[in-house]
Amino acid sequence: MPVKTVDINCDLGEAFGSWRLSDAEDAKLMELISSANIAAGFHAGDPNLMDTTVRLATQHGVGIGAHPGYRDLQGFGRRRIDGSADELINDIVYQVGAIREFARRHGGSLQHVKPHGALYMELAANEQLSRSFIKLMRTVAPNSFVFCMDISVTYRVAVEAGQPVIREFYADRDYDRSGSIVFTRHGKKLDPQGVADKVLRACQTGKVRTIEGDDIDVAFESICFHSDTPGAFEIASAMRQTLIAGGIRIAPVSDIVPQKPQSE
Repeated sequence: MPVKTVDINCDLGEAFGSWRLSDAEDAKLMELISSANIAAGFHAGDPNLMDTTVRLATQHGVGIGAHPGYRDLQGFGRRRIDGSADELINDIVYQVGAIREFARRHGGSLQHVKPHGALYMELAANEQLSRSFIKLMRTVAPNSFVFCMDISVTYRVAVEAGQPVIREFYADRDYDRSGSIVFTRHGKKLDPQGVADKVLRACQTGKVRTIEGDDIDVAFESICFHSDTPGAFEIASAMRQTLIAGGIRIAPVSDIVPQKPQSE
């Protein structure tokens, strides 16, 4: 079924002090997206940057999301770190709480939680950890969305538990025929219009071309791109313009799938 309304999400606040990773400015990207995944201090981010990013999101009407990752500043959260399920869940609690309180400070609320990098991929494949994560969400944020891929264990567990969940399509990543994204540590320069055309086709047909040359089905409510992908601003601009020209409305997921009132 064609997608008529879609969310665009991006990972933001991914810096630390004076250190910057992306060549795109968060303030400019905020004007082009509808949901922000905000780094919560473990793979990137610091209290001042969290505050600034959350404030920008509220000013632009962008949905606020916590983006918890492994405690791995040096590896940007893209290296798997062994730990017990309890340790990893407690790390997520800590990070979600930080973003939620900054949101509350600026009159906003926690729209969603999207794990970052290697933690996202571990959850996607690890049923025990996914069940612990969703159990946590049912306790501390039962009305906030979880962002994940439709083929992930996380998605299945969230649906079973009744946790609001949003499926993602990755604009700036390749897919293989299993439906998984192809991991890359150093993103290459992409053709912005080529990415935009890929996204529009996915919205109109529900299909994406894999690296093997096959078309596979994809189901999603949100489109993800990364602020550290070279040319991120140009990619976001082309996507937004192409989607709107194609008659597709862009809105935060809370407008697409209404949230219940946040529990205190």
